[in-house]
Amino acid sequence: MLLSLLLLLLLLLLLLLPPLAVLRWPQSQNARLSWLVSLQHRVAQGALHWAAAWQQKRLEQSTQSAGQSQQQALRWCLQGAQGPRWPLSGSTDMSTFRNHLPLTKASQVQEEESRGQLLPPTPNQYHGEASLQATLLGLAALNKAYPKVLAPGGRALVTPSSPWLYPLPWPWQFLGLVSPPGAKDARALLLEALRFPGLRALEARTAVELLDVFLGLEADGEELAEAIATGNPGAPLPTRAAELQEALEQGPRGLALRLWPNLQVVVTLDAGGQAEAVAALGALWCQGLAFFSPAYAASGGVVGLSLWPDQPHGLYLLLPEAPFIELLPLKEGDWEEAAPTVLLAEAQKGEKYELVLTNHASLTRCCLGDVVQVVGAYNQCPVVRFIYRLGQTLSVRGENTGEDVFSEALDQAVRQWPGAKLLDHGCVESSILDSSEGSAPHYEVFVALKGLRNLSEENRDKLDHCLQETSAGYKSLRFRGSVGPAQVHVVGQGAFRALRAALAACPSSPFPPEMPRVLRHRHLAQLLQKRVVS
Repeated sequence: MLLSLLLLLLLLLLLLLPPLAVLRWPQSQNARLSWLVSLQHRVAQGALHWAAAWQQKRLEQSTQSAGQSQQQALRWCLQGAQGPRWPLSGSTDMSTFRNHLPLTKASQVQEEESRGQLLPPTPNQYHGEASLQATLLGLAALNKAYPKVLAPGGRALVTPSSPWLYPLPWPWQFLGLVSPPGAKDARALLLEALRFPGLRALEARTAVELLDVFLGLEADGEELAEAIATGNPGAPLPTRAAELQEALEQGPRGLALRLWPNLQVVVTLDAGGQAEAVAALGALWCQGLAFFSPAYAASGGVVGLSLWPDQPHGLYLLLPEAPFIELLPLKEGDWEEAAPTVLLAEAQKGEKYELVLTNHASLTRCCLGDVVQVVGAYNQCPVVRFIYRLGQTLSVRGENTGEDVFSEALDQAVRQWPGAKLLDHGCVESSILDSSEGSAPHYEVFVALKGLRNLSEENRDKLDHCLQETSAGYKSLRFRGSVGPAQVHVVGQGAFRALRAALAACPSSPFPPEMPRVLRHRHLAQLLQKRVVS
C-alpha cells in the first residue's frame, strides 16, 4: 500500500513537470539523456509494472470465472435497452436472450447503419477498459519478451495511427518512443525513425500500412537520405545518410535489420486481410524479425488480446468481459444447421467457430464473419487463431470459393512465378466489371507483385490450374465449361493504397481497417482496373 502511494506521488510530481522527453529528446543515439528524462522513464516503467499487475489480476479473476464474467458482460450490454428490442428488463437468461434476438449477419447490420438506424463504429469505442487492458498487458508482455524495447530510444511509430488501442497519457507514451508526439505526417515519422540506428521495435497501425512505408522508403530513398544528411539546424547526420543509401542499394531483403541492427520486433494491429502483408514483410524487408499484435479488434470492440509476443503470430485470448462474445460452431466451412451458439467456457479445442458479438450500442447479435480455431485455453477461456472471413467468397455459378481456398491457390501459383513475391491482391466476379460478355463467367484477379512486373500467359494460367487442384467444385464447373478461366492482372505500385483510401472514405468504414479480398462495388473494382500494368 505504501509503495502504491509513493508511486502515485511520483507520478503526480512528473505530471507537474514539463515533458522533457519531448523538449530535449536526443537527436542521435549517442546523445545523453538528462537526469530528469531518465527519472521520468524509470517512473513510467514502474507505473507500467504496477498498472499491468493490476490488469493481470483482473484478467485472472475474469477468466477463472468465465461464466460469471460473461453474465456481467451480457448485463452491461442490456443496460438501457428499452421497448420491443428487450422487453424483459434485467433478464440475462441465455435462452431468452437467444430467442428474442436472432443472429444477424454483418452485412445486414451494415444495411441498417446505412439507413441511419445504427451509429457507425468510431475509434472512440476502443478507449474503454478492454482497450486499456490490452494496451497495458501488451506493453508489459512486450517488455518481458524483449527487455530493452521500452528503453529510451527503443521504439518508433512510422504511421500516423498507433497499433496500441488506448492512447496512453505521458509519461507512459514516452516509454522508449522516439517518434514526435502527435505527428500526423508519415514522412516525418519515418525520418525520425531513420535517425535512430539503435531501435529495437517498429510500430505501425496495420501491416499493410507498414508495407506502404517500406515501399515508399525504397521509392524516395535519395530524398530521405538528403533530408537526414541536412538534418535539423546544428545537427546534420551525414554518416547516417550514407548508411541509409548503402542499405537501400543492397535491395529489400533484410533492409530493416541493416538500417536498425538491434531491431527485434514489429508491432502492428491485427485486422482482416493483413496476412499477405505480414508474409511479404517477413520474407523481404523485415526478414528475421518477430511480429506482434497486442489485440484483435472488431467493429463492436476488443474481442481478444495477445500475451505472447515470442509465440507464433496470431494467437489471442478471447475475453469474457464486454462486449459479449458467443461462438457459433462451423461444419465444412458453413453454419452448423440448427446449432446454438456456445459460450467461451464451452469451446472445444480444435473446433472452428464464427465470432458473434453483442454490445450495448447496437444490441444486435452480429455474426462477424471472422472464423477462429481453438488451439488452447487460458483458465476457462479459449485461446484462438484467426483462420479466415466467411464474407470473402467468390461465386459466379454457386461454387462459393472461400477466402482460405482462394488464398491457398494463389500462394501456390505465385510460388511458380519466377522471382515474384505477392504483396496484395483483390478479386472481382466478372459480372461486376461486365467482362464476361461472349464468355463464361469467371474471376478477375488483381495482384501487386515484388520482383516481377510482367506475367506470361503460361504463368497467368497457373492460377486457374491451382484453383482446380484446391477446389473440387471449381474444377467440376471448369470441366463443364460453366466457369471460364480466372483472369490475372498485375497492378502498379500504389494501386492498393488508393483502394484503401477509397474504402476509408466510406462512412461505414470499419475500425480497425480491414482489407477486403472480394470487391462487390464496380467503382472500387474499376479503381484497380485503371492501374493495370500487365
